[in-house]
Amino acid sequence: MAGFEIPKTPPTTNKTIRFPNDVIDGIEKAIAGQDCTFSAFVVAAARNALRELQERDEDGVR
Repeated sequence: MAGFEIPKTPPTTNKTIRFPNDVIDGIEKAIAGQDCTFSAFVVAAARNALRELQERDEDGVR
């Protein structure tokens, strides 16, 4: 049986980006009352967009 291992935090880099106010408002409304930070939401959304682009490339669609 494997013992408990403390999870490793992936390396990160700070980036300063500007969001339109309506996008900020939309994200904040979406995460209100959820166990999610603004940054975690944006990272998840960006990963999803990258995955969709990769799938399109694999399907030969651009």
